[in-house]
Amino acid sequence: MNFNPAYLNLSAMHGWEKYSASLRGELRQCLDEGKDVEGYRELSEAIANLPDGVIREELANVFFEAMQSAPMRADYPYVEPDALDAIQAARPESRPALGAVSAETLKDKIRGAWLGRICGCLLGKPVEGMRTPDMHELLKNSGNFPLKRYMTLEDVKKTPRLLERWEKRTWADCLGKGNNYSGYPNHTDTPCAPTDDDTNYTVMAAYGIVGRFGRDFTPDQVAEAWMDCQPKRAYCTAERRAFRNFVIGIRPPQSAMYKNPDREFIGAQIRADYFGYINPGDPQTAADMAWRDACISHVKNGIYGEMFVAAMIAAAAVTGDVVEIVKAGLGEIPAKSRLTEAVSNILSEYQSGVSEDACFAGIASRWDEFKGYDWVHTISNAEIVAASLLYGQGDYAHSICRAVQTGFDTDCNGATVGSIVGMMRGSSAVGEEWTAPIHGALATSIFGIDLVTIDQLVDKTMEHLA
Repeated sequence: MNFNPAYLNLSAMHGWEKYSASLRGELRQCLDEGKDVEGYRELSEAIANLPDGVIREELANVFFEAMQSAPMRADYPYVEPDALDAIQAARPESRPALGAVSAETLKDKIRGAWLGRICGCLLGKPVEGMRTPDMHELLKNSGNFPLKRYMTLEDVKKTPRLLERWEKRTWADCLGKGNNYSGYPNHTDTPCAPTDDDTNYTVMAAYGIVGRFGRDFTPDQVAEAWMDCQPKRAYCTAERRAFRNFVIGIRPPQSAMYKNPDREFIGAQIRADYFGYINPGDPQTAADMAWRDACISHVKNGIYGEMFVAAMIAAAAVTGDVVEIVKAGLGEIPAKSRLTEAVSNILSEYQSGVSEDACFAGIASRWDEFKGYDWVHTISNAEIVAASLLYGQGDYAHSICRAVQTGFDTDCNGATVGSIVGMMRGSSAVGEEWTAPIHGALATSIFGIDLVTIDQLVDKTMEHLA
C-alpha cells in the first residue's frame, strides 16, 4: 500500500518537531548567520500562516532547501566556523596562562560546582518562562526584591493573578512540603532537588557519555547516549530536533543543521559544565570536549556558548579572578564571532565603571524577552552569565540572584553562574540557606539513575580527571 500523507496527524506533534512551525525563527536565524535571505520574508510569512497540516509542511521543506542554498552577504563582518580546527584557528592569539590546584582542594571545588549548579537551577526553575514584569511584581509583593532567597508557593499566592497559571506549572514541580524540595519521580516524599534538563545533561555527561565512552568520546557517541539515556520528551528546542534527526538516521554534524531553526539557542550552553569539571586548569581540553557535545545539535554561536562556559569552569578551578575566568572563556572561541563581541562589550562596560544596573538594563534593551528567539538565544543569556559573574565578584548569592532576577532563561543562567562560582570558591560558598532544602540529593530523568547524591556525583567526577 502506498503511503497516504493524510495519515499524518501533524496537529498532534509538538512544534519543536515540525519545521513549518518555526519558519519565522529560521528566517531570523539565517539573517543572523549572515545569509542573504531578506527576500524570503514574505514567503516565510505566507507558509507560516497556512493551516497546520501536510501542505504547510511540504512547502516548508521547499523553504528549508532555499535557506540551505542561500549565499552569504558580502558585507557580513563575522568569522564563525563550525569545525573544531577552524574554531581553534580563529581564536584570539593570546590566551591567559593558568595555574594548578591540589587534588584535595579540587574535590571541594567540584562539590561546590555541583551544589552551585543544582541550587542555582532551583532558584530560577519556578519562574522559568515568566517575564520580568510579572516576576518583579511577584518578588516585590513577597518582600524578595532584589532577589535574595528561594521563592515559595506562599510567595506566588501573594500575587493572585499569577497563581492559577504558575501554581500548575513549575511551582508545583519544584516545591514540596515546607522547605523540602521534592522531585524524585518514584518516591515523591523523598526530599531532593527536582529533575531538570539543566542538571540532567550534567549527570548524563558523567554517567552516559564520559562514564560510558571515556574522555575520548565522539559526537556520534554523544548522539547514542542521548537516545539511550532519556525519552524524547526530555529534550527541548534544538535538542528535540536533533533527537528526531538521530532517530531517522541523520548523524552529527548534519543533525545540528537539518530542519533545526533553534541551532543557536541556549541548549548546548547548559550542557557544558561537566567538561569543565574534569579539566581543571585546562580550558582548551574542556572546550574541545564541549565542541564534541555541542556540534550534534548546534552550530556557530550555539557551539561557542558551550565551549565558552566549559572553558570558564576549567579556569575557575584555578583562579578566583572573575575577569580572568571570562577571558579564559573568550580565549577558546572565535575572536570575530558575535558571542565574543557581545561578551567583550559586557567586560568592557564592567572594566570602564558602568554600574551594575546600567549594564543589565543594556542587556534588556538589546534583547526583547517577549520574543522567544531572544529569550532563549545563546548570546542574550551568555551576556547575563558574564555580567552576573563580573558584578557578583565571587559572591554566590549575589551572582545567582542577579542572573535569575534579570529574567530570560532563569534556571539555565542561575545554574551556569552557580556552577562557575561554586567551582571558583568551593562548597563553603554555597551556603546552607541554599543547600539545606535539597538534602544532598538530585532527581534525574536519566534511565537507571533516578536519584543520585551529591557525594556520588563528586566521586564520579573525580574518577574522570585526566
